Amino acid sequence: MNDYLVRGTALEGKVRAFAVISTAITEELRQRHGTTPTATAALGRTVAAGLMMGAMLKGEEKLTLQVKGGGPIGQIVVDANAKGEVRGYADHPDVDLPLKASGKLDVSGAVGTDGFLYVVKDLGLKEPYRGSVPIHSGELAEDFTYYFAQSEQTPSAVALGVLVDIDYTVKVAGGFIIQLLPGLTNREIGELEEVLAKLPSVTSLLDSGKNVEQILQSILPSIQIMEKSEVSFRCKCSRERVEAALLSLGGQELQEMLDEEGSAEVVCHFCNEAYRFDSNDLQGMINPS
Repeated sequence: MNDYLVRGTALEGKVRAFAVISTAITEELRQRHGTTPTATAALGRTVAAGLMMGAMLKGEEKLTLQVKGGGPIGQIVVDANAKGEVRGYADHPDVDLPLKASGKLDVSGAVGTDGFLYVVKDLGLKEPYRGSVPIHSGELAEDFTYYFAQSEQTPSAVALGVLVDIDYTVKVAGGFIIQLLPGLTNREIGELEEVLAKLPSVTSLLDSGKNVEQILQSILPSIQIMEKSEVSFRCKCSRERVEAALLSLGGQELQEMLDEEGSAEVVCHFCNEAYRFDSNDLQGMINPS
């Protein structure tokens, strides 16, 4: 099954919902970055959040999520846009922690709880929108829930999950965001909270074979799916961009690089693609003629 995202509304437009399956994207990131199961889960959860928050944007708008919780995984960075494209990385993809007493991956231990979740949105305006909240749980879904309540004043229920198989591959990954809009009665809010409290984890639902439409239907029987779209991993790096970055260093630094190393290799943080420039390439940059 290809990764995809759905967007819908319920309760006469007083609730909006997003849900995504991002298994293939998370597996590609695992392979590209060589993530441990714990890092796979942390990065995959952030990617699922980024895809759904990207779906809240329009046109050429895009956003960057930065998770800086002070834990051993370091910083997690995810870029996403309104077209359903995403990329991401963790500073230390090799972080490996013992399982928690419950037998679950210790994502909060890897992420940490001494830092902030940052959201930067490029909406095509003069300055980007910037929001941040302290990280409370490190499990990420709760932290994004807190972000929506505090920075966007939109009460939301966020579920994010990654199930890693015994061979360390990604079995399922995805999540949902339910947002409460003005006009809901206390009774409607209470009923929704009751349903969410009894809901199994999003990974167990996906692993049981349910698709994201069925998951939303089980939460919101009146859901109307407004849009279904594919989502994909995409990095903007290229050899041309890397060459431009090297040229910006200036002739003197390039000459030092040539004299000391004889070549240059630049690795993209987001996709782990390596771009190699041999001595002839460097010489051509130093003396374009």
